[in-house]
Amino acid sequence: MTSLRRHGPGVLVAAVLATVAILLGTVLPVIGGPVLALLGGAMFGVFTHRTHDERFASGLAMTQQHLLGAAIVVLGLGLPVAAVVSVGRRTAIVLIGTLLVGALAALVVGRLLALDRESAILVAVGTTICGASAIAAATAVIKPDRDRVAYALGTIFVFNVVAVLVYPPLGHLFGLSQEAFGLWAGTAINDTSSVLAAGVTFGSAAAHFAVIVKLVRSLAIVPMCVGLHLGMRRNTGTTSTPLWRTVPPFVVLFLAASGIAGAGVVPPSWTTPLGHVSAWLIAAVLAAIGTTLTWQRLRSAGYRPLLFGGILAIALGSSSLALQFATGWR
Repeated sequence: MTSLRRHGPGVLVAAVLATVAILLGTVLPVIGGPVLALLGGAMFGVFTHRTHDERFASGLAMTQQHLLGAAIVVLGLGLPVAAVVSVGRRTAIVLIGTLLVGALAALVVGRLLALDRESAILVAVGTTICGASAIAAATAVIKPDRDRVAYALGTIFVFNVVAVLVYPPLGHLFGLSQEAFGLWAGTAINDTSSVLAAGVTFGSAAAHFAVIVKLVRSLAIVPMCVGLHLGMRRNTGTTSTPLWRTVPPFVVLFLAASGIAGAGVVPPSWTTPLGHVSAWLIAAVLAAIGTTLTWQRLRSAGYRPLLFGGILAIALGSSSLALQFATGWR
């Protein structure tokens, strides 16, 4: 009962905002439910700041932490593992190419901006691999200064918001198909929640394809953690957190859910309803994130990490499109 009183108000706010946003999204499909949820959360945060913030904070934080993983698992139940393997094979050139471009750009731009090693690593892995999840995984390995983690998360947060707002209209402008946009979003947008939001805004088929591409890309967290782990051992002579603890649980749970779907346990008729449930969950996550959107937080990312993240985001977006056009993805 104590837990309900503590978390209930914030969870209820996120649920109401998500429901209203999804309903409005059917009327305003160009904007989309996820974006409306983000904006609704931001408006709620502005109106309740300094008055009821503590009352809702715990539940909103829990929504951000747990519902994204639930959304991914629900999607996995509608995505047989064979489809994941197939998408990984079809998109390998674009996926690997953008990761290589991102790594090279991070190395060159990080040195030009004279960023400290920890900030450069955190922003680079967050931008090129999997947003906050990659930052969390890297943090578990390299144990960076807390302020640098905050800078990196602030930078990722800024470009998550930009991506959700900008990518869908650009996709229409470029005349991308549902799958082509899903590939672009999955390879160029950093955080999983933003990939889903942009995909749902563009179209349901784009969202399904984008999340598979994004989760295949998220698997790069494993070799990234191995590399950082070995680098720490070489530089300090010690090991940090065990490797198995650095892999985000939602990746493992998604693969398990996808395996269940591939075994034929989940009826095909459930695919559409599961997609709707997942869209609602991600809208709730974005509503909760929106409540934290303040000018002070945007400024807290700092000048150089923000510029670094922006350059990497542009490099990923443009290289992904270039590779798509070169390999016939339209």
